[in-house]
Amino acid sequence: MAPTSHFYTNNGAPQNGAVVPAGAGNVPPQHSCLLDPNEFRRQGHQVIDFIADYYARMDDYPVHPSVNPGFLRHQLPANAPSRPESDAFGTALRDVRDLILPGMTHWQSARHFAHFPASSSTVGALGEALTAGINVVPFTWAASPAATELEMVVVDWLGKALHLPESLMFCGGGGGTLLGTTCEAILCAIVAARDRKLADIGSGRIGDLVVYCSDQTHFAFRKAAHIAGIHRDNCREIATYRDDMFALSPTELQAAMQADVDAGLVPLFLCATVGTTQTTPVDPIRELCAVAATHGVWVHVDAAYAGSALVCPEFRHLIDGAEAVDSFSMNAHKWLLANNDCCVLWVKKPSLLIAALGTEQEYILKDAAAEGHDVVDYKDWSVTLTRRFRALKLWLMLRCYGVEGLRDHIRGHVDMAVSFEGMVKADPRFEVMATRQFALVCFRLRAPEELGGPKAANDLNRRLLEEVNATGSGPYMSSANVGGIYMLRCAIGSTLTEEQHVRAAWKVVQDRAASLLRKMESINAVA
Repeated sequence: MAPTSHFYTNNGAPQNGAVVPAGAGNVPPQHSCLLDPNEFRRQGHQVIDFIADYYARMDDYPVHPSVNPGFLRHQLPANAPSRPESDAFGTALRDVRDLILPGMTHWQSARHFAHFPASSSTVGALGEALTAGINVVPFTWAASPAATELEMVVVDWLGKALHLPESLMFCGGGGGTLLGTTCEAILCAIVAARDRKLADIGSGRIGDLVVYCSDQTHFAFRKAAHIAGIHRDNCREIATYRDDMFALSPTELQAAMQADVDAGLVPLFLCATVGTTQTTPVDPIRELCAVAATHGVWVHVDAAYAGSALVCPEFRHLIDGAEAVDSFSMNAHKWLLANNDCCVLWVKKPSLLIAALGTEQEYILKDAAAEGHDVVDYKDWSVTLTRRFRALKLWLMLRCYGVEGLRDHIRGHVDMAVSFEGMVKADPRFEVMATRQFALVCFRLRAPEELGGPKAANDLNRRLLEEVNATGSGPYMSSANVGGIYMLRCAIGSTLTEEQHVRAAWKVVQDRAASLLRKMESINAVA
């Protein structure tokens, strides 16, 4: 659909080349209508219909837009309107449809295979709407008692559903909180670990603190460590190898920690990962915890993507040894239908989090009903004070879909990934490049000897990915480069994806590969 611009009035000044007389089509603000129930109902119906129509015609959009930087800025006025036009809300929705959606990457598309999912569901979306409509700020128990207590209930519900150790839940002496992102969760854990360690060795030695991860760990960890005051040079990225499925080696970790101790440095924090971003390897938690324990190191498990799979008992063994970790986080908004944003952080000793992030309670925040009770004030569990009522949508999602429903959802995607992997293996032109653990398949096209063989494979697969993603009605995939090997990533996880979409995606890959090989063979023959 061709975009159409809409022009706004600013006291009669020209807007995008159009001059509209001041007052023409303008509606003075009606403050009594800002939260008028009837107007809310009318516009709310418009939004619900808009979203429903968007999902119904999702396939009309290419997954990734073909636009250039500045495309939208050049179509919108430089200034906000001083007065709203007539039917401003309806006009704005048309602009969303005609200007904004065509320039979006459609993460909910059934053909989006490039990234780990930002999963959506009817209940998740409506839970977000309900949260926005109620619009509370539950930074303390007193500020919204039900919001705080629902969060405490729901993090235990989810922890039990994921088969986490009871020691990380309120029911076992630990506790959890809902945050926005994994980076926030890791930052909170590092700050708690940092303050605990500095209390023992003195604050002047902050420059001696060292944190550890693998070369497959998400860059969010390094960002969080930097924000927490850890010197960039004191972040150890330990090399991984294909023979170990790119998992972090306990032996390599022990050697790195001992070398730092010998150099007078202080090991502080280890970030282990369940399902890394590039190829989803799983670090051996039990063995890594044993190494960390000898140096008094805080162990955090980042399960941002694959943590959702733990709802299925068949994946529980991947976190064997988690009883020894200090903190654990996962993103329910990635693969567990909770809609953005919803990161869950569990800690074994909440008192350490509160000691590092707590604030002095101002008089205005005190509540007589809380006196004498050990209430949770979630402002002391995270960096931010203002926070969202995320517990409501997570509670709704768990109530409306149930644990078994979530298992069906995860298993459906895993089954589709098994199917895609089987199709790759059945075509001798291709090879699977990493062991599939969840719903991500990493693969590449073999380079024939006459076209350069293995040395040419990386360039060949870069071109293949470009060809695949250039098909407007086809799939959208991404790449990984691990150990110098370039490969394509097919991450299955959209709520709308079905087996037919997976098979169609593979057909596009095969067709583009055949076309690419023919082109290269023709060029090679001429040369």
